[in-house]
Amino acid sequence: MEVFRAPRVTLIARPEFLEPEHLRVQWQGSASAGERLAEFAGRICYMSQHNPANRSTADYLENIKKQGHGSVLEHAVYVLLIEGISRSCSHELVRHRAGFGYSQLSQRYVDESHAAFVVPPAMLGDPALESEWEREMADAQAAYVRAVEALMQRYAWIADKVHRRKVAREAARSVLPNATEVKIVVSANARAWRTMLELRTSEGAELEIRRMAIACLRVLEREAPALFADFEIYRADDNHDAARVAYHKV
Repeated sequence: MEVFRAPRVTLIARPEFLEPEHLRVQWQGSASAGERLAEFAGRICYMSQHNPANRSTADYLENIKKQGHGSVLEHAVYVLLIEGISRSCSHELVRHRAGFGYSQLSQRYVDESHAAFVVPPAMLGDPALESEWEREMADAQAAYVRAVEALMQRYAWIADKVHRRKVAREAARSVLPNATEVKIVVSANARAWRTMLELRTSEGAELEIRRMAIACLRVLEREAPALFADFEIYRADDNHDAARVAYHKV
């Protein structure tokens, strides 16, 4: 039985910016394609491609965030593969709708006989709690396997084996706990990411989604610092990472 004690977040897609020849910007400093795209969109609003203030992309986007003109950030879309989170966590994540797209592992199609499970952060470091939790996960997985086998026999009359497996798995998954690990592809524009991160990296967020959000923030900060570097990660009193943001609800 595989056990996750931390999420794994991988950037799998980023913006590509194709600057039009007839509206070239007088760029200052280096920047990623997503940052350039957001700046270009902002400059179109005022036709300020000549960059009268000689601002770098980072400076330009800092001012955008300060002024709260977050609409130009919606053009830059980043796609993350998130693994090592529980279905409980993913159900919280998908409540963020505006600007987001999701594709999540289906327990109806995927055999969970060898499913992984995610240890709740609040249990980490307590051997007794972790041991009891692992025993319960193993029992649940064994119950799932037994249910699938019995259901495959009960519905042996279904000639289509693929359909028969779906019937068995969709019923057997009912015994799997919220801690069952899920893999999910998440796409969102930079403004939507910022909104989710502000809410879910805060100290008031549930611990697992907070841990996931911090992991996403680290990836996005490396990819596009001008869009996300105003988040500050710190160690909270509960001994878990949290973050605060300089510019709220951009």
